[in-house]
Amino acid sequence: MFTGQWQSRATRLDDYKPYLDQRWQEGCTNAWKLWEETREQGYPRGYASVRAYVSRTLRGKPQPVGPRPPSARAVTRWIRTHPDALPEGDRLQLRAVLANCPKLTALAEHVRSFGHMVAHLQGDQLPTWIEAATSTTELPSLRSFAQHLERDLDAVTAGLTLPWNSGVVEGHANRIKMLKRQMFGRAGFELLRKRVLLA
Repeated sequence: MFTGQWQSRATRLDDYKPYLDQRWQEGCTNAWKLWEETREQGYPRGYASVRAYVSRTLRGKPQPVGPRPPSARAVTRWIRTHPDALPEGDRLQLRAVLANCPKLTALAEHVRSFGHMVAHLQGDQLPTWIEAATSTTELPSLRSFAQHLERDLDAVTAGLTLPWNSGVVEGHANRIKMLKRQMFGRAGFELLRKRVLLA
């Protein structure tokens, strides 16, 4: 008897339903995110009505099947790779991602300038980079990283300036640890001597 009783009643959400429908078609299916967006546009009510509209009305509507967005790991790899070494497809995808996120664009610039310092041993530019990274308020993780570098500035500057490094020693330590893991519980000194000393 009560089916359809409340369907025709006007609500405060009615003015925002076209926007919610449009965002649903664009691929945004998170009710909390939709509520935050409508609240920014002036919607005065709480989350429950948006959630109810999404679950009752929008969940049954088909969504357009578009290209899958890149993963965070892929975007991180694209940013950390030198632009000249990126394949054309990855370069285009990265450009599209950066165009939609100004914070990520700023982060990519800082990461690439830091990578340039590391690759070309330009430790004298580190204080300028730290100052630029700590002045940004939109990237707290980058700010924290720069502040940690500042704590041991002399050592980091030397590492980015001098041609010597401990890479060879670290490589040998990693190789020994790998051998130890491979032989754990089933080998003794004889096998160690064959694997390490006679190699």
